[in-house]
Amino acid sequence: MIAEIITIGDELLIGQVIDTNSAWMAAKLNEQGIGVKQITSISDNREHILITLKEASQRANLILITGGLGPTKDDITKTTLCEYFNTSLVFSETAFEGVSRLFRNRGLPVTDLNRQQAMVPENCKVIPNSNGTAPGMWFEKDEVIYVSMPGVPFEMKAMMENEILPRLAGKSSFSIIHRTILTEGIGESFLAAKIASWENNLPSEIKLAYLPQPGIVRLRLTARGSDKQKLEKELHDSVDALFKLAGEYIFGEGEETLQEVTGQLLKKYGKTLATAESCTGGYLAHLITSISGSSEYFKGSVIAYANEIKERILGVGHVTLATHGAVSEETVRQMAEGIKGKFNVDYAIAISGIAGPTGGISEKPVGTTWIAIASPSGTIAKKYMLGDHRERNIQRSAISALSLLRKKILEDIAK
Repeated sequence: MIAEIITIGDELLIGQVIDTNSAWMAAKLNEQGIGVKQITSISDNREHILITLKEASQRANLILITGGLGPTKDDITKTTLCEYFNTSLVFSETAFEGVSRLFRNRGLPVTDLNRQQAMVPENCKVIPNSNGTAPGMWFEKDEVIYVSMPGVPFEMKAMMENEILPRLAGKSSFSIIHRTILTEGIGESFLAAKIASWENNLPSEIKLAYLPQPGIVRLRLTARGSDKQKLEKELHDSVDALFKLAGEYIFGEGEETLQEVTGQLLKKYGKTLATAESCTGGYLAHLITSISGSSEYFKGSVIAYANEIKERILGVGHVTLATHGAVSEETVRQMAEGIKGKFNVDYAIAISGIAGPTGGISEKPVGTTWIAIASPSGTIAKKYMLGDHRERNIQRSAISALSLLRKKILEDIAK
């Protein structure tokens, strides 16, 4: 079964509302072996809706539509669907009971405008809306299933999970399986070159996609076919081969984050952490504390943006700063060791760099960043050249610091 998703609403096209519905629906459909051929956002325009429905029916045999089902004049989806399916609106007692129940529970009267929500195309099957007033509608025409739902995510999701997905279960004998491998410390093009032979020899049922973001490249493997057991084995074998080839860059799978994986290591081995940040301005501490339970291993942070704070709070030498500058190996080493001692932790991270877009010099251009890790086995420092985009530099600095810490913990454990 092939699906197409159509989202209706002018608010989507002017950027007032972001379409999160489509991504959520596509993921749920994939779980049931239903591939999504196309996702389209269109305006509240009768002709546009009619044309889009006709074109979609030539590409897919399941069309999911969201939006335009409200009681106001700008919501024209129901009347347009009547035209498309050559029918007319009728009053549905089933739909009206749902509307009445919702308003009774809220202690509100049902107005004439609300009553109009119970008007539905005569040839549709009404889908209950447990969280709102607009019912969903199920149509079948020329072996194509059309499902129209409200655009409010809270209402649409409940309708999909409680009504639509159960009705679609078993309609596809196809399987779609995804595995996402997370890498750090190597750029997309370098990673592609390193795993080129592996990629070229992937089974025909498996496709690979590169999904880069600041500091991280995700590798999504998608297997499609009718034999689920075979697909699962091929994916397992392919991922095993990938780990052997590029394992040094792999830090996790699926939806894991680097801060989560690193935090799990600290928790597992009973280690503690503190940070001293300059150019990242607390972003590293934000990532660390975004993980529930991080208080078990994270003790705190000092944002030493000014040199006087580096000296007075972290104990960086005045001569060090005067001789080598704030962005230097010598400075970050002393920052890391200073925060480690002050907070009495096992590991400490220090970051100092030139985030940009100004502040660079020929010897230290924008993007120059030094990161140090102070650990029970000593202090290490590494220089990074990250580019000239301030926000990306901050993100990449924090990701690089977490990666360096993860590798240092693993190295210490292995000794």
